[in-house]
Amino acid sequence: MEYQGTAVIAYPNDAAAVDGLASSFQQLTSEINKVIVGQHEVVRYVLISIFCDGHSLLVGVPGLAKTLLVKTISDVLDLSFKRIQFTPDLMPSDIIGSEIMNESRQFFFNKGPVFANIILADEINRTPPKTQAALLEAMQERNVTYAGQLHPLPLPFFVLATQNPIEQEGTYPLPEAQLDRFMFNIRLDYLFNNEELTMVKNTTSHKKVSLRKIISGTDIQYYQQLIRKIPVADNVLNYAVTLARKTRPGQSEAPIMVNEYVSWGAGPRASQFLVLGAKCHAAISGKYSPDIEDVKAVATPVLRHRIILNYKAEAEGISVEDMVKNML
Repeated sequence: MEYQGTAVIAYPNDAAAVDGLASSFQQLTSEINKVIVGQHEVVRYVLISIFCDGHSLLVGVPGLAKTLLVKTISDVLDLSFKRIQFTPDLMPSDIIGSEIMNESRQFFFNKGPVFANIILADEINRTPPKTQAALLEAMQERNVTYAGQLHPLPLPFFVLATQNPIEQEGTYPLPEAQLDRFMFNIRLDYLFNNEELTMVKNTTSHKKVSLRKIISGTDIQYYQQLIRKIPVADNVLNYAVTLARKTRPGQSEAPIMVNEYVSWGAGPRASQFLVLGAKCHAAISGKYSPDIEDVKAVATPVLRHRIILNYKAEAEGISVEDMVKNML
């Protein structure tokens, strides 16, 4: 695959770089759509999380191409990729690595599969919390510690995890601390009729798709810094922070519905991800600064896994999506 990425030094100013980001996003989407039929919103959210230096959790029933989507995204990015199949007997050392003895009878650290740019954590809820926690430091600090030694991970670094919501036997719910490290919780749904027809036609023939690599790791890191430089108006910033505070029962901003049905609301990371996500959403939409609509566009995947409902909400059939729509 010939890499045809963008030379970041070609941009004369930040406005031109934002235009370049929007163009790169369109090229990435076009390549991904050669393999992934439908799921346009899912693809957009995953790419936004990558440009914002965040991680994503993809939740959907079997057969919705969660694993294929992550693999396809890795194919169009000039980055290293590793897949970790999470199972009940997986150990932390199977993820981060371990010390082994070489031929000279000296110990050295043998790096595990977490040392890659893109990590596919497949069925992450099938492994015990101890092993899930092995990813915590990597996701937050971009390094791992083994035997007191710090080992930096290659940058950029993303964890794209998948989870099956309907199979509960043999699964372990993700700890709230780990869930909070995911920028987005992205739900995948069934395809529309015409999309499923296209998908079946493509996957049951001899048709082979060749994907181009669109951008490199250097480009991605450049865009990540660019997004942080995008200015945000005070009213948009206040809207994002207030929206996160509305999810916390007992706060003065919390509506009656939150105080009645929510046990625990979103923390400060939600405010940060709402602003970063809005910046990127604006950039890929051709805007140089986000508005309130951009915050609303990323609110549901940012807040979905950070709002813990109480038993009363479950008894009355109130969902997190209902809560977010109410607050928006």
